[in-house]
Amino acid sequence: MPTDNEQPTFSASQIQALVVLMAEARSLDNIELKELAGSSLTGKENENLEELGLVETSREQRPYVHTLTDKGWHFVRELHLTSSPTGSATKSLFTLLTNLNRSLERLGVSHGEFFKRTAEEAQRISPPKKASPRKSASSPKSRANDPEQAIRAAYQMLAKEPGGWVGLADLRAKLKGRPRETVDETLRVMARQDGVRIIPVADNKNLTRRDRSAALKIGGEDNHAIAIGQF
Repeated sequence: MPTDNEQPTFSASQIQALVVLMAEARSLDNIELKELAGSSLTGKENENLEELGLVETSREQRPYVHTLTDKGWHFVRELHLTSSPTGSATKSLFTLLTNLNRSLERLGVSHGEFFKRTAEEAQRISPPKKASPRKSASSPKSRANDPEQAIRAAYQMLAKEPGGWVGLADLRAKLKGRPRETVDETLRVMARQDGVRIIPVADNKNLTRRDRSAALKIGGEDNHAIAIGQF
């Protein structure tokens, strides 16, 4: 972590945005961010966080969508070690982060696992769209276009048994042609659901270059295998 002299100065709204992105453990658009953090992330404050590599912002649609990067996760996890800015609300937030970090270290739980959502919670955030009267949402074509259904179908083809482990490298090979960004975002959403586990390989020495290239970062950690079943 940078020293106080090296540490950039952040506004209260920037800090609140970073913390909320960690707590939600998902991408947030400016409307959601304003509701949850009290302000949206725009202008120089947004550009500053992007330049520092803490946030990635998609401007392909409006409102803009923000995602905490791996560097951003690492930064927020250690934010309590920096000098807290002025303002009672932000100081209280730093106090909370300090004690959250202390408790998670004691319990041996990562921030990513702590903020993971259940399937029901994820469903409330992204409820299924109603089927169009002209085209059923369960039609083969719509299922093929659904990235989560494609991932589940690929997993079923690869898994030797229900709930068996499948390498992400093999899974990605089955999903060839789909944008990696879409697959990664879908996998991160699925990782918060009950019955889905995405984990790193314990022995990194056994990882091939293909495994490393296919790794999925969640909470700043590389993950290499997926299992879908009842846990």
